[in-house]
Amino acid sequence: MTIAKGANWAAIRDSLSNGDNQFTHMLIGMPIASTMGLLGSPKKPMVIPWLVNRNGQAISLKAEWKGKVGADPKALKPFVDKAKSLGEPLTFAMTFPPGTHAMWMRYYLGAGGVNPDKDVALITVPPAQMVANMKIGKMDGFCVGEPWNARAIADKIGFTSVTTQDIWKDHPEKVCAFTADFAAKNPKTVKAVLKGLHEASVWLDDLNNRPEQCDIVSKPNFINCQKEVILGRLQGKLDYGDGRTVQDEFYMHFSKRNCNFPQPKYAKWWLTQFRRWGMVPAAPDYDGVAQQVMRGDLYAEAMKELGVADRAQDDSGWEMFDGVKFDPKGDLEAYAKGFAVHSLKT
Repeated sequence: MTIAKGANWAAIRDSLSNGDNQFTHMLIGMPIASTMGLLGSPKKPMVIPWLVNRNGQAISLKAEWKGKVGADPKALKPFVDKAKSLGEPLTFAMTFPPGTHAMWMRYYLGAGGVNPDKDVALITVPPAQMVANMKIGKMDGFCVGEPWNARAIADKIGFTSVTTQDIWKDHPEKVCAFTADFAAKNPKTVKAVLKGLHEASVWLDDLNNRPEQCDIVSKPNFINCQKEVILGRLQGKLDYGDGRTVQDEFYMHFSKRNCNFPQPKYAKWWLTQFRRWGMVPAAPDYDGVAQQVMRGDLYAEAMKELGVADRAQDDSGWEMFDGVKFDPKGDLEAYAKGFAVHSLKT
């Protein structure tokens, strides 16, 4: 097996689509967008038989807002309105339009009464370039995975407004994806990959192994960031950089709390946000796309052979940080259209 490092999320998507790579980690929204041919993605059906992890991202803001904007995005609106009135809209960054960082940033801004498509400039920046771009004043905030939020604090150029687990506790994050065609033709390979991922995930969830994990991923050929910056948030030790500190129960995890089952409800939520922000022109087939992409059958078959019996589909809903509840069994189109801030075209 050969492991390849992609230059950015678009390159990773394209390498899977064209067959250069047979499976890859992705942001959960990417296989959904590719399956539907949305947001510049070539239409290529993909499947998610494995959720890699939960939690572990954050929204960082520039240091000059410390003490003025905390965890409530409503505190941002006066700054947004003033900049817009001067013809110099604020700039916020995420890593890829259909990905997790984009949806967290959009949801956060929307909860604060800010339309990310009309009131600010929302730009795409690769994760490792986030801190450097904020340092030279090219943006006012960003959403990205760790360790770049912790790095912004260490470099004294920003602070954490909210973590993404503050927005949605135990939210899904990265996934392991295959093209639908490859998965259909190579079921034994898919199963072997999922078994290997299970073993690695259990190891990663032992906090005693987190220092070794940081030693590995800190190297230049991976994250290229000091292991001391990486470790704290992987252990749930959260310093927001503005005086707030907490030991977070919902730090990034890889196996526990039914982490890995590819729940259809998560694809449904993503589709409601694609709809909310005008990324699909009409109501999508919420149930159909979710069942097509989220392949719990593949996951369950591999886990059965390992004797892992504590994982199952879960159709319960949840509540976001703004008090809005999501019911995957409810009227999803009404949910998508129910937000005060949106970019719906129809």
